[in-house]
Amino acid sequence: MDNPSILFVIDGIEFGGGERTFLQLIEQLPKDKYNIYTATTTIGAFSEILTKKNIDYFPLDMTKRFSWKTLNTLLRTIEENNIDIVHSQGGRVDFYTRLVSRILKSKIKVVNTIAMPVEGYDASFLKKTIYCFIDRFFERYVDRFIVVSKSLQTTLENNHKIPGEKIALVYNGIELDEYRDEASEEFSLKLKKEFNIDKSVSLVGAIGRIVWQKGFEYLVEAVPVILKECPEVRFMIIGDGPLKKELEEKSRRLKIEDKIIFTGFRTDIKEALASIDILVMPSLKEGFPMVTLEAMAMAKPIIAADIDGIREQIEHQKNGLLVSPEKPVILAEAVISLLKNKEEAERLGMAAKERVEEEFSVKKMVSETESVYKDLLI
Repeated sequence: MDNPSILFVIDGIEFGGGERTFLQLIEQLPKDKYNIYTATTTIGAFSEILTKKNIDYFPLDMTKRFSWKTLNTLLRTIEENNIDIVHSQGGRVDFYTRLVSRILKSKIKVVNTIAMPVEGYDASFLKKTIYCFIDRFFERYVDRFIVVSKSLQTTLENNHKIPGEKIALVYNGIELDEYRDEASEEFSLKLKKEFNIDKSVSLVGAIGRIVWQKGFEYLVEAVPVILKECPEVRFMIIGDGPLKKELEEKSRRLKIEDKIIFTGFRTDIKEALASIDILVMPSLKEGFPMVTLEAMAMAKPIIAADIDGIREQIEHQKNGLLVSPEKPVILAEAVISLLKNKEEAERLGMAAKERVEEEFSVKKMVSETESVYKDLLI
């Protein structure tokens, strides 16, 4: 019997947690057991990374909400390459793969990874209502849902009424070996040197797309409170997004623009994490964020919002601190407590490192995803 063929489909316009997980699967699934194919848009960050790594992919135009040409391209790709499993992530591509499942009926198996349910999308009430209706209708054509957190599993079972046997919980994982030897002074001081911050100055950082879900505004609002107790600390928000200018303006209104740096988009996230002393995640919504796992692997103390997804990574006062979301004063108090207690910050960081090594490795994620495929191919 020929090796089963798997097609990964993702829009890839940005390179986020979903793209990273798919890249891990593409690179680490055993090539002697599977034929691996990829389809993504040609204008996105994901395709650029695939090209740099000499990984071939089928071009797929995902810039429009719906295109018959894109649907036909996907169908042709599946049929010409005798695909057995189509694995997608993202609302738009999931819609296409579900349509394909409906058209091809039992010829393929479809897997959707859910990192954020449709009802969590940043869209108007009308659009979200339409998206939810379409999503619910076409969910019947998915053979297996992979969720990245227990809270998402509960959402699919209780709100979407999807049978538990169709859902597999697979936590995101990171490449632990890549984080073990990144402790040199040159590496860990890169961003401090770049932005003229003395190495003795504590740097509090936040990393991610600057969108409402990330809650960065609450960190900005916490900064004046923190500075009253710790005037020498500096802050850094690493990332880009539609709310960047708004946050920069807020920092000027609060007269803290000389204390907070907006770096814009960067690819050197490991170096950024190595440079900061405390990672803050003031998010309002998360699936199962990768940046927290990275920070844990580098033994960084983390202060995060007490929300679904993050709560499955961070245990309050055991391997990090959890605070109420949308509460800048409470967030500030947590930051101050770690800035003033270096030993506690170090203890939390080391406990976080131990947890990520036990629970959130790429090897484990790939193995558990492969188990989903094997179950479908029986």
